[in-house]
Amino acid sequence: QGQLVESGGGLVQPGGSLRLSCAVSGGISRISTRGWYRQAPGKQRELVVTITFGGITNYADSVKGRFTISRDNADNTVSLQMNGLKPEDTAVYYCNAQLGPRTFWGQGTQVTVSS
Repeated sequence: QGQLVESGGGLVQPGGSLRLSCAVSGGISRISTRGWYRQAPGKQRELVVTITFGGITNYADSVKGRFTISRDNADNTVSLQMNGLKPEDTAVYYCNAQLGPRTFWGQGTQVTVSS
């Protein structure tokens, strides 16, 4: 059974940057669509960005121009570079992998943007 393991969350001041990474442990296909979602307190989980095996991306409007997703298909890893962070970006960020009917989630990593 495959697992996704996130790293890189933390506390940052408004305008700062963080980089999240997501590694695969186990049998998750390299051709899976990968992505990041987030959930703020009292809100539903929402899409941040997805990237296909071929590199096609889909960003939420709220993060366009500030966040950049990248993937290394050889290592089966994905990263999220977050610049210009705002307090409203505060949430638990979840790594996701999806291929057909199979969906995998990481355990989540906390990102807090506060002065």
